[in-house]
Amino acid sequence: MAGGMENRSWKRQVLCFFLCLCVSLGACETIRYSVPEEKKSGSLVANIAKDLKLDVGKLSGRSARLISKSSKQYFELNTRSGDVIIKEKIDREDLCGQSDPCLLQFEIVLENPLQLYRIEVQIDDVNDNSPKFSKNEFPLELPEQLPVNSHFPLERAQDSDIGTNGIQSYAISSNEHFSLDVHSRGDGSKYAELVLEKQLDREEQAQLMLILTAADGGLPQRTGTARIRVNVLDSNDNFPQFSQSVYKVQLMENSPKGTLVTKVEASDLDQGSNAEITYSFRQVPDKALKLFQLNPLTGEITVLGIIDFEDAAMYEIEIQATDGGGLYAHCKVLVQIKDMNDNAPEVTLTSLTSTIPEDSSPETVVALFRVSDRDSGDNGRTLCSIQDNVPFALKSTLKDYYELVTQKPLDREKVPEYNITITATDRGTPRLTSVRVIRVQLSDINDNPPVFNESSYVMYLKENNPPGLLIGTVRAADLDTEQNAKVTYSALPGNIGDFPFSSSISINSENGNVYALQSLDYEQTRDFQNSSAPANDLVPRSAEAGYLVTKVVAVDGDSGQNSWLSYQLLKATDPSLFAVGLQTGEVKTSRPITSPDSVKQKLVVLVRDNGEPPRSTTSTLNVLLVDGFSDAYMQLLDVPQEEEQQDTLTLYLVISLSFISFLFLVSVVTIVATRLYKTRQCREQYVSSSRNFYCDPNFSTNPAETSGTGTLPQSYCYEVCLTTGSGTSEFKFLRPLVPSLPVDPIAAGGSILDCQINSSLKGEKESVREGRASVSEDSIPRSSGEGCIVNKVIGINENCDQNGWLSYQ
Repeated sequence: MAGGMENRSWKRQVLCFFLCLCVSLGACETIRYSVPEEKKSGSLVANIAKDLKLDVGKLSGRSARLISKSSKQYFELNTRSGDVIIKEKIDREDLCGQSDPCLLQFEIVLENPLQLYRIEVQIDDVNDNSPKFSKNEFPLELPEQLPVNSHFPLERAQDSDIGTNGIQSYAISSNEHFSLDVHSRGDGSKYAELVLEKQLDREEQAQLMLILTAADGGLPQRTGTARIRVNVLDSNDNFPQFSQSVYKVQLMENSPKGTLVTKVEASDLDQGSNAEITYSFRQVPDKALKLFQLNPLTGEITVLGIIDFEDAAMYEIEIQATDGGGLYAHCKVLVQIKDMNDNAPEVTLTSLTSTIPEDSSPETVVALFRVSDRDSGDNGRTLCSIQDNVPFALKSTLKDYYELVTQKPLDREKVPEYNITITATDRGTPRLTSVRVIRVQLSDINDNPPVFNESSYVMYLKENNPPGLLIGTVRAADLDTEQNAKVTYSALPGNIGDFPFSSSISINSENGNVYALQSLDYEQTRDFQNSSAPANDLVPRSAEAGYLVTKVVAVDGDSGQNSWLSYQLLKATDPSLFAVGLQTGEVKTSRPITSPDSVKQKLVVLVRDNGEPPRSTTSTLNVLLVDGFSDAYMQLLDVPQEEEQQDTLTLYLVISLSFISFLFLVSVVTIVATRLYKTRQCREQYVSSSRNFYCDPNFSTNPAETSGTGTLPQSYCYEVCLTTGSGTSEFKFLRPLVPSLPVDPIAAGGSILDCQINSSLKGEKESVREGRASVSEDSIPRSSGEGCIVNKVIGINENCDQNGWLSYQ
């Protein structure tokens, strides 16, 4: 076991050495690793990032992925660590059988920039299979009087393992007649022959039972056994003899069923039944048994199944000839399969960018693909090409890999998309071809200016026209698409006499309709052109948010970043109604237009360059909000008159508000004065009346004496006046009525001071603390039909019932 581990360690060091050599010289196409079979899922194979000296943190960002050539995905790449780990447990015997070495290939693909690494992983055999014989017992019939040292080939044991883990030795149980002679075949496999050491005598012993043991060379060693039953026959002293010990033949793949492969012949010098020979397969794999059949009487081998060179290039078949006396001989038939060009090349896309900008620079990679052919020799060599009439080219990268790149400038307006036909042809006879079509679309860039349908427009208008009349329409088209093809119309600023051009003419920014904003007089203005004046635009009141009003265009004579312009809304009649595109200068509505919005909107747009220091200028836009366009009955609103009406309305609103405020103030003063007057009358009326309420004469108003009791340090009188027969209380305003003086409470004008008030019926007390009164829900009696005066604080409700009892809640 230690020797095996050292051997694997040595292999790993050699692989690392070659990897380092390849990286340093840049001439190695394939990186090789080795891993033993039967390792658990999740076991580490190698760290690709470390071996390729790649940044682990960029693997995920560069969309690193593992592409396997096999149908099963035995490995997977952890982009966070760069580890290649086993995804599914590998059984070398199922994967490669007896083939050595057993290799699994895959590629590591990185993007941005595109890189590809080819990886080969050799699956090392482990000793996980024991030698097995096809049967537990083999009969061997031998005639007596055979000469000593006669050799009898024995059936080989089968071991799915290879190398030292395969069968290394045979042994036979101890006996006096036979020994064992072990030989090696050309492929390194072992087989045994039974050697006669002592002549047989059927009369002395008619049957012998031997134990044959096959052992492999693995650690720990595994063995398999079978019994050999030797039956001794009467004399048949001649063995069949083949004309050749080895038959070598060639067979073309895809040969039809029944095709003769070869004919083996054996002869026997005996006569009668001892000379009758039959032929049979011996130790032929099941796969070969499905492909070939043997005539037991003639020795002819014919095709039974479909012969495919891609499955196997060579078959080794053993034939046994047995005479009537049970003697047999063996020969080998080596069938070499010749390749036919029966597989067309395969085009496999690895990466595809289906849409590229029309301004893509030459050598832009559009697609990465691989061309493969399962045939061999010239039949498997391929040529790849595309049609000549496209601005693309193929570049060969690694073996069998190609890049489709741009070669010439692209123009979406001329050709919006390309169907690129990839043709892969092999060099076999006859040549086979595969075709793969890749569709590449060009995305638009804004590389075409709008173009008017006519170089100049002449429009006629009768004088005294109604305002808002549609005069005509200008049309412009753009070869670009979508947003790049959206055209907005605006008039250059200018004057008509002493008045700005925009006061008379407006152009709809979306459809190019030209409107007369006011009635024109032929005697005053017969024709005009605009040159420089503030812009004037119409916007329908039905416009939703995002409606394009106009587009501000500015030009800077500087270059570079000094000419980069940005737009912003500097001032507006209603800043919430409009917005200006920072880079485009497009003026759009920010919200739907509502009725209160002013008919005339004035916008000031600031244009600033990106220089140092920045320079700026402004443009003034006049926008009119109207109910519709181009109807003859439409009457343009008189904006100054409306503004004057709005100013008058505002004045009326201010006067009305002032008058209402004055009336409210007079009402408040009157109510307060009335309340004061009634309060004084109420106090004079009810202080003179005798009540069951009194102030405790022992109550102290000295702060020093009351500080520990929680009562007020000063005397305050809060009063409530109730009308006769009232069911609810009506509060008067609260304020100190009498200063804190040490006088008799009755002599103080009849006011009831804040103190403890005794209830004549239940002896309850009401304490006034910190300006808040806490009164029990017990009622206080009073005479029916009379008012009552008690200490009261805002927030406490009181009611007098029909019997004159005052209750607190």
